[in-house]
Amino acid sequence: MKKATGEIENPKSKIQNWAVVVFLLWGAGCGYRFSGTEKGLPADVRAVFVESFVNSSPDVGIESEITLALKSEFRRQGRLRVVDRIEQADAVLSGVVRAFESHVLSANRRDEALQYEVALVVDMSLRRRVSNELLWRAQGTRLAEIYSGSRGAVVTSSSDFARGTLNSTDVRRLTDVQLTETSSQEARGRLIDRLARELHQRILELF
Repeated sequence: MKKATGEIENPKSKIQNWAVVVFLLWGAGCGYRFSGTEKGLPADVRAVFVESFVNSSPDVGIESEITLALKSEFRRQGRLRVVDRIEQADAVLSGVVRAFESHVLSANRRDEALQYEVALVVDMSLRRRVSNELLWRAQGTRLAEIYSGSRGAVVTSSSDFARGTLNSTDVRRLTDVQLTETSSQEARGRLIDRLARELHQRILELF
């Protein structure tokens, strides 16, 4: 059928146009950015003051470990200078530990724990010190690590085991209770280090 303008309607063209619209909407919903729209940390933000985290979890001391890990990560990377007094800062980083908890991930037929998962949930925000303008915020950021609850669940060839302090002899020597406690502490350390690295990167990209 011909249109009033004399042009021939092309059904395939209409389908392609709809496909483009759907792709754009899908991309926006998933948080993708297109070329030229990236937004990073403002150039005038060079120094940051890291406030002590607020701890809303029952784990005593987790907030201090996270605060120290973040400061160490900023110093190690060198993109932002960490200052000791808030009046020296261009921006202030603050956060809340919402949860830090562990639960059984898998068990054997006798209901003995084989693996545990430890999870950390935090809220964070970065604001300009003078104007209090919100530059970046992340709510409900969750990271998790898995650790062994018995010697039979330990994979000595894994990369996580290689990064830990235990060796194959330790695994054979320790009881399941001792192994679980040691593995739990190592998982805690890995989790806090991961949080510091990932949040540092997200702050630089304001993502």
